[in-house]
Amino acid sequence: MAGKKSPQAIDARILATIKGRGRGCVFVPADFCGIGSRQAVDLALHRLWRAGAIRRLARGVYDYPKEHPVLGLLMPSAETIAKALAGRDKTRLQSSGVQAANTLGLSDQVPAKTVFLTDGTSRTVRIGTMTIQLRKTTPKNMATAGRLSGLVIQAFKALGREHVTQQRIDHLKRILPLEKRRTLLDDLGFAPAWIRPILLEIAEVNV
Repeated sequence: MAGKKSPQAIDARILATIKGRGRGCVFVPADFCGIGSRQAVDLALHRLWRAGAIRRLARGVYDYPKEHPVLGLLMPSAETIAKALAGRDKTRLQSSGVQAANTLGLSDQVPAKTVFLTDGTSRTVRIGTMTIQLRKTTPKNMATAGRLSGLVIQAFKALGREHVTQQRIDHLKRILPLEKRRTLLDDLGFAPAWIRPILLEIAEVNV
């Protein structure tokens, strides 16, 4: 039977894993469940944080920060943090409407808080001046999670029919290669009726 792992050995393995992911990665204790017990991992992360090897962003959320020569330690993006939380909870994420429109360059509106739709539990995480909200939604909204169609559908729903202009449609046709635009056809059934003809146009399908 293998001997009990020493705290130093657990610390070293966790730190090596973190460094392997590279600067800017965000992680939670569950990411290291194969290295030791939950209590051992929690204690190891606490020691690494106290030693300055990693940064604690919120309770149970850490990162290995990137450093700018002038600005100092940089904050990870809201999406990187949300993905770490979703990985811990074994849930999926879908950018909400305003966030999706911003990601696609369809809007320059910067929301006060970043909202992601999820099939998990609703929760709000505050990290510094950043507020990240995970909002439980319907299975239909999550059916396209992680796909281009999900981003486009949520963005259009947030903009509203009267604001999905030809200029915005042409913008998507310009920035997205045709093969990616054609993937929209796989998810037509998940889009509201008024959005479906627009998806066909973006995919350059004659109707």
